[in-house]
Amino acid sequence: MHDDFVANLRLLCSYYPSIAEVCRRLEINRAQFNRYLSGRYRPRHAAMRRLCAFFGVEEHELYLPHENFVSLVQAGRLPVESSRQGGVEWPDALLQRGREDMARYLGRYFEYYHSMAQPGHIIRTLVCLEERESGIVYQRTERMQGANQVRPCHNRYTGVAVKLADRIFLTDYETLNGYEVTHTILFPTFQSQVTRLTGLRLGVADNSERMPCCVRVLFERIDEQVGLRRALSQCGLLALDDPSLDAALLAAVRNDVAPGEPHFRARHQREF
Repeated sequence: MHDDFVANLRLLCSYYPSIAEVCRRLEINRAQFNRYLSGRYRPRHAAMRRLCAFFGVEEHELYLPHENFVSLVQAGRLPVESSRQGGVEWPDALLQRGREDMARYLGRYFEYYHSMAQPGHIIRTLVCLEERESGIVYQRTERMQGANQVRPCHNRYTGVAVKLADRIFLTDYETLNGYEVTHTILFPTFQSQVTRLTGLRLGVADNSERMPCCVRVLFERIDEQVGLRRALSQCGLLALDDPSLDAALLAAVRNDVAPGEPHFRARHQREF
């Protein structure tokens, strides 16, 4: 078992009077839970869902480097079940209407776009969309590693997704410092399977300049057999000649303006 998972689980348990109290509330066998804490066993899918629901975390957060996880816990977090995102009260009627026909889009995606802070690179992030009682919510995780960093750091964003009049709108905020809100608009797909979605993303560069930028973005569906840790390990900055970036993907995120275009526009998949 990954040491970070064990350390993160132990940290969450430390906020309760005892391990026995945690097991009682979880309605889980103490001996079995001790195996998780010792790293001898990994919780199965059903048990993992119970752990995440109880502690109010996402599964892949439990595998974050421990120092990053400590920062998330100490900074506090808003429950993603709530319709309040980034301090904004989302109308329930809008959230309910916006979840229609969104079931086929639920799951995990790699998000690609030209880095706003590191020109000449593509950034690949992990986006997880899921359905909650309040509507469709998602989490976006950036994995960044500087030249002098021993371990990568992670930025985490949570947000709401709604589908309105054949467009998918995503709005999220950065949860650690609360310094950024981003907006993304995607084209839906009319194919039988959801593979790639394209659109535009508006945000600020993650550096001291904090320049507002708009970039073309591509979401690529991740196979369900790929685990969260493996998917997260593939995220980060990529060179433009990285072999994992195919020509169609590079064309989709290229930030050029065609002759005669009066605005910076999204490009539908059929346009490249």
